[in-house]
Amino acid sequence: MTIANPLYDVVFKYLMEDDRIARTILSALLKKDVVAVEMRPHEYSNIERNSLSVFRIDFAATIRDVDGKESLILIEVQKTWLETETLRFRQYLAVHYSNPKNIRPDGNAIPMVAVYILGHKLGGIKEPVLYVSHQSRDYDGKLVTAGMPNAFVDSLTHDSIIVQVPLLQGQINNRLDMVLSIFDQTRKDENDMRMLLLDDKAYSNDADMDYILRRLQSAAADSAMRHNMNVETEYFSAIEKRDSVIMMRDKELAEKKVLLDEQEARLGEQEARLGEQEARLGEQEARLGEQEARLGEQEARLGEQEARLGEQEAQISLMVKMLLDLGKTPQEIATSLGVDLDVVMRLAAE
Repeated sequence: MTIANPLYDVVFKYLMEDDRIARTILSALLKKDVVAVEMRPHEYSNIERNSLSVFRIDFAATIRDVDGKESLILIEVQKTWLETETLRFRQYLAVHYSNPKNIRPDGNAIPMVAVYILGHKLGGIKEPVLYVSHQSRDYDGKLVTAGMPNAFVDSLTHDSIIVQVPLLQGQINNRLDMVLSIFDQTRKDENDMRMLLLDDKAYSNDADMDYILRRLQSAAADSAMRHNMNVETEYFSAIEKRDSVIMMRDKELAEKKVLLDEQEARLGEQEARLGEQEARLGEQEARLGEQEARLGEQEARLGEQEARLGEQEAQISLMVKMLLDLGKTPQEIATSLGVDLDVVMRLAAE
């Protein structure tokens, strides 16, 4: 059986506009009996192909618990093909919280569940479907059950269900797997990504699933629907090309930043080595300065010694000449003055 690919916004909208199908899909996701749904005005949805890549549909759903009690909750379904900023999802949630229609007469907000159908993977998370539930705990981390659920607490927090479409690999182990199998992109027609090929015999004993398949089959046969899917394909192809350019640019910038960081690190190391060399040179210059100062001191002392020796020699020379004039012999003068005879002879000859 050939059916239209419900990952396309136009097909998804066409699918979820049917109350029976919306109840079937939401019941499987919530694991509760959804007995009635009302699609809220979806003026914030992305069917007009604006610059966003998130498609949104809001529901008011009546659910019946196992004890037969019925309650009203809000369900916000957001679907995206591409990896989208968390901020966009948060902005849509903010619309819910600020909408006065979502406030009960008692002043408390209607409880809400956010459903995210993602056309991409979330990092290394391997589970195709994630249930993210809020819990109330005390200071010691113990679960608080007394008095729960509480309207005030439920008004400020919400549960989430996250579906990673790329991880739907054709395995059907439960009711939810059966329902989500219509989104399984491994079943795409190789020649036309707008279409999925399913074995309708696998759903023959399930009236609700057969109903869903028939609606998707009629969508596949609708020429206007196929045209809108073509437009959507072109739109997202353009978005993907743009994102590819941005990713390549970001990659190049990141690589350049790594190179710059490495160069700065090398320059820093070189500057550090130069600083060390300058410090060592400074130490050497300081040591040379100290050595020069010591040499200067030594030269000064030598000069003083030479001056004293010169004065002594002049005095001895004077005394030698006086003693010679008195008729003393060189030997007698040497003995008298306590100097070598050679010195006396040299001074006497001058």
